[in-house]
Amino acid sequence: MRAALLSDPSSPLELVDDLDLADPRPGEVCVAVSHSGICHSDLTIIEGGYMVPAVLGHEAAGVVAGVGDGVSHVSEGDKVMITPLAPCGHCDGCARQQASRCTQAMSFVAGTRPDASSPFSRRGRLVHRGLGVGAFAEHTVVPASGVVRLDDDVPLEVACLIGCAVQTGVGAVLNTASVERGATVVVTGLGGVGISAVQGARIAGASRIIASDPVESRRQAALRLGATDAVGADPAELKAAVADATRGRGADYAFETAGVPGLASLGVEITGSGGTTVVVGAPPPEHTTDIGSTTVFMIQQKRLVGSLLGDCWPSRDIPLLVGLWQRGELDLESMITARLPLEGINEGFNRLRKAQGVRTVIEISPS
Repeated sequence: MRAALLSDPSSPLELVDDLDLADPRPGEVCVAVSHSGICHSDLTIIEGGYMVPAVLGHEAAGVVAGVGDGVSHVSEGDKVMITPLAPCGHCDGCARQQASRCTQAMSFVAGTRPDASSPFSRRGRLVHRGLGVGAFAEHTVVPASGVVRLDDDVPLEVACLIGCAVQTGVGAVLNTASVERGATVVVTGLGGVGISAVQGARIAGASRIIASDPVESRRQAALRLGATDAVGADPAELKAAVADATRGRGADYAFETAGVPGLASLGVEITGSGGTTVVVGAPPPEHTTDIGSTTVFMIQQKRLVGSLLGDCWPSRDIPLLVGLWQRGELDLESMITARLPLEGINEGFNRLRKAQGVRTVIEISPS
């Protein structure tokens, strides 16, 4: 089958037509991928030079093409969304509905199943299933727990965004931070995840939503989708905006969604007493965060927390997010700023590198 293959991190993705795919095992589902968004995490893998060879793409939706033994919640022909964190359903983390604490789900980082195998291969060599999905291919095989059925009238090009950007951004606000009505929220970085966090803050009823990004078009998008204020990336400008909006008290919540070194520390600085900074973006692994004086941090009772995929539980949160979209409370359509065929995937990554638009969606096998 056709796929965009990462075979050399120093070269563009290679379009191949001879990728092999194994049949689904018990508890797995084969999905004919329709659309997949390009996420910064995919770019991180490319630039990091690990997980090679690999089929990337983890923000996807499609149609069930086959199921393994024991799968009953979806059938061939169903529209589905795929989520990167596919929980096992019986570990301690799953008992708490915390997919990010499930060993099976966390195998997505390695790009293989928990037993180190992959459904992908090429010319007899293992090909990694990038970030648990491997959606830049015409078909993929994933754990059944990572597949959620969609209503027939839900467009797949829209639904795919929920797979990562929307779960991550909205989930960080509603699940990780539990932002309350009337709170003051800051979001740094206005790509797909940041714009989703802005919308999550609006849905939560935040009174002020201050969005920060160096790109003017992204700031304008944030204002259209719920931000009350939008400023550039200069820390001094952001600090002044927060001080003005809160009369010097500091923000209640700061969400770092860009993965830029220093933004988590800035979040701690601009939140007030009792404030929470949520690290959503992934800076380079060697980066560290400075919280300043530990004593002051303790006295002010601040919090610094991480959030992976918005602390979402697939069967609970994906239907919730789809419902928000259906009721007009969550705008997904305007987040899609470019649509490209699989052949244009390297153009899509170049757009991401240049911070052009909010989300680029790859049309792999449009239905």
